[in-house]
Amino acid sequence: QVQLVESGGDSVQAGESLTLSCQASGFSFSTYCMTWFRQPPGREREGVAAIESDGGTMYEDSVKGRFIISRDNNKNTLLLQMNSLKPEDTAMYYCAAEAFCGGGIDFYGQGTQVTVSS
Repeated sequence: QVQLVESGGDSVQAGESLTLSCQASGFSFSTYCMTWFRQPPGREREGVAAIESDGGTMYEDSVKGRFIISRDNNKNTLLLQMNSLKPEDTAMYYCAAEAFCGGGIDFYGQGTQVTVSS
C-alpha cells in the first residue's frame, strides 16, 4: 500500500523557517522523482520544488534561494527546508511522487498546512 505522509506544517511569523517532512512507503522511493506542491487558499495548485532520483533539483521562481528540497533514500524521506517565509507562502503543502519529473503525479499525500503571518 502506497503511503505519503507529510508533517511539519505550522503557523509562523514572516521571516521564520520551517522544515516539512514526507515519509514514503509502499513503492520504490529511490527511483521516483519526488516533488512538493502547494495549494494556497482559493488558488490553483502550484509546484514548489522537485528532486530527481539522481538528486538533481528544480525550484519554482518564487522560492529559489529560500527553499531547499532534499531526500534520504535510505529512510524513504523527502524534506523541504523553508527559510525566510513570507505570507504568500501560506498554503497546504503536499508531497508527491512521479515516475519522472514532469510526468504527472502518481502518488500524493494528505498535505500539511503552513500559515505565515506578517
